[in-house]
Amino acid sequence: MKCPFCNSEDTKVIDSRPAEDSSSIRRRRQCIVCDKRFTTYEKIEAIPFVVVKKDKNREPFDRSKLESGIVRSCHKRPIPVKVIENIVDEIENTVYNIAEKEIESKEIGELVMRALKEVDEVAYVRFASVYREFKDVNTFMIELSKLLTK
Repeated sequence: MKCPFCNSEDTKVIDSRPAEDSSSIRRRRQCIVCDKRFTTYEKIEAIPFVVVKKDKNREPFDRSKLESGIVRSCHKRPIPVKVIENIVDEIENTVYNIAEKEIESKEIGELVMRALKEVDEVAYVRFASVYREFKDVNTFMIELSKLLTK
């Protein structure tokens, strides 16, 4: 493991323990050369998972794309980063626990909308407007009326 401060490859592990989510290992390391400490996380490398897009193209599942979509819909909303991380973790775990190795993007979108609806209705509507490709104000109003009736 390279030291992020001096780029030396001589580091030692000081402490190891399960990370908060228990799906990775947190390691405290110390550089032998510059003596600085840093933390690394190790995750089990999962079998590549494929997302089938609306146009039937296939691409590898990308956690960062999922996260960026959720972050965009939560922009300027009072939603803590930890809540967003938990949503992403839950969805990622759900996706990887499916027996199939392919999932349609619409299934992931539905998981995101369900999670956002529980956390923040504005973020939910923002995500839904992009995900469901609202064409006009009427489509938007129909979705809002569904929220208001519940």
